[in-house]
Amino acid sequence: MDIKQLRYFIAIAEEKNITAAAVRLHMSQPPLSMQLKQLENELGVRLFERSGKSMELTDKGVVLYQKALQLLDSVEEMKNEIQEIEEGKRGVLALGINTISLSGFSDIVQSFHRMYPLVSLKIVQNDSLYLTEMIKTRAIEMAFVRLPLEQRGLTYHHLVNEPFFFVSNKEIQPISLEEISRIPLIIPSTEGLGIYSTILEAFARQNLQLNKMFECSDMHTLMELVNGGVGGTIVPQSVLDVYKDKVLFSFPINKADLISSAGVIWLENHYLSTPAKNLIELTKEYYKLSNE
Repeated sequence: MDIKQLRYFIAIAEEKNITAAAVRLHMSQPPLSMQLKQLENELGVRLFERSGKSMELTDKGVVLYQKALQLLDSVEEMKNEIQEIEEGKRGVLALGINTISLSGFSDIVQSFHRMYPLVSLKIVQNDSLYLTEMIKTRAIEMAFVRLPLEQRGLTYHHLVNEPFFFVSNKEIQPISLEEISRIPLIIPSTEGLGIYSTILEAFARQNLQLNKMFECSDMHTLMELVNGGVGGTIVPQSVLDVYKDKVLFSFPINKADLISSAGVIWLENHYLSTPAKNLIELTKEYYKLSNE
């Protein structure tokens, strides 16, 4: 017994006539009669009582008809669900976001949810290096990260450049890297990772020593420490967007050429799900409009 035979059987049961069922199915009568005979032989029961040209279901036929309808409904539902997953309308998307966060990320997620309400998102927050390892082990499918970053085995799409700002609980303006070098700093991220390396290289270009007090990859803790007067910090614009309600002062850094690059990564030469593709396209469009 297969799905095709069940479709034939349902047509005969509803038309109550082989000829009418054959017309409905766009086939000739003999092959349809043969399919019905094979089905009855396989089940070992009579499915129809024949009275002239009219065919009525037997009690076994009624049971098969009801079960066949349920089965075909389930098959159609399964096909529709698979098609919706292929179109990105439903499914589960696991992704990562760097601990530094990303300006507009919440807006992007909200827009994505409005467009694809049946797609469930699993969002992991961690440093960029850890997120790359999660992608390589398939724990997540894509991630929003900061550069510089080792990208071997990954596809990277650049999204946005952001300026850095000096942040303190005291008003100090204007300010240069030379002046900042005399202030104890809490550095976002940790040694060897993107943001840390970018800041260190900026000081090195001006032959200045970084006055590092702490390293901290948790932005909430970092901003609380700065707010408490423990030290100052240097962070990208997006961090200010997230923590703008804090009682802090932020200042552009004069002549520092200090830029943070953010982008999205996924596994190179591997299948990327439609929900992931849709989110990437939505994110690219968001930053394209933001930059116009």
